Amino acid sequence: MTYLAAPELSRADTSWMTEWRRTVDWPILLAALMLLGFGLLLSLAAGPPAAERMHYSDPYFFVVRQAVFACGAGVLLLAGSIMDRQLTRRLAALVFILAFLLMAIILLAGHEAKGAQRWIRLFGFSLQPSEMVKPALIVLIGWLLAQRQLFPNGPWAVLAFSLYAVTLGLLLLQPDVGQSVLLTGAFVLTFFISGLPLRWAAGFAGGGLLISSSLYALLPHVRQRINSFLNPSAYDTYQIDKAAEAISRGGVFGAGPGEGTVKSSLPDAHTDFVYAVLGEEYGLIATLVVIGIYAFITLRGLMLTAKIEDPYARAAATGLFSLFGLQTVINVGVNVALFPPKGMTLPFISYGGSSLVGTALTLGFALALVRRSTHWRRRI
Repeated sequence: MTYLAAPELSRADTSWMTEWRRTVDWPILLAALMLLGFGLLLSLAAGPPAAERMHYSDPYFFVVRQAVFACGAGVLLLAGSIMDRQLTRRLAALVFILAFLLMAIILLAGHEAKGAQRWIRLFGFSLQPSEMVKPALIVLIGWLLAQRQLFPNGPWAVLAFSLYAVTLGLLLLQPDVGQSVLLTGAFVLTFFISGLPLRWAAGFAGGGLLISSSLYALLPHVRQRINSFLNPSAYDTYQIDKAAEAISRGGVFGAGPGEGTVKSSLPDAHTDFVYAVLGEEYGLIATLVVIGIYAFITLRGLMLTAKIEDPYARAAATGLFSLFGLQTVINVGVNVALFPPKGMTLPFISYGGSSLVGTALTLGFALALVRRSTHWRRRI
């Protein structure tokens, strides 16, 4: 039997493509592309019922759009992984400025949906800038905090916290509590990796408790969701009940592709609750495989960051992989009733152009930062 060997890369070849092939982390890249494929597969399951429920004439409306979004996200992921650390920081700064300005504009002329003003309509599509501002902000914060080692007397920590605070303020004004929690978690981890002083840790803890209690007191929908989670018998928990029914019906091996029935009556089955559709049609084993892929990307990414000497790349990449992992944990936790209900997409699988672009930026930036730097200069 003859085996085809992978082509060897000549050490004399220093083209950018060869350098990328040598230095990119292929396991994470291939795992991410695999998740995009699962997203396309599940769009065929959850898309048509969602289109019918929303009275679209084309049953494959969401399927076609998801395919377009997934192709764009794949290109963006690959393009991001090609960059070096300096270009990553510069692009992150540009993305942050544009997304931040759009978030400010949204408060004046944004598209309101489900009681929140988070989207802006551009060329027939709804764009959610907060999905893009998160990874860009984490990269900038990682770079700012790294400057403390080069210029100890600079106000780098104050600048990093100020960027986080104003971004958090815009998120809470929309309001988007879920994205605020996600951004805060990634920010704290980035700060921690950079050497978080105890006084800052105490300040974060106190500020978090104050903001959480204020949101509970001031925002009725936040109060309702937390109360329904703590005392489900006293509130309408239709969506969570339907998700539990779908997962339960799937059992170990699932009802089979296209054989799901609960998805037709499950709100947001193609977006926030696509995990329940996965459980119904493909069963427990499939959900564990998908969770395993997410865990692999997150844990492998964090292990790679631990080997990086560059403080900027180490802090920013840690925040980015944490952002990816935390979003997965929140989405799955909501689907299985471990967390209060919150609109949070499943990275690379849920329907949504903004979500796919934001996740592609997150992992694209992260892959760029953890690339082996033996063949190119390390720059901050």
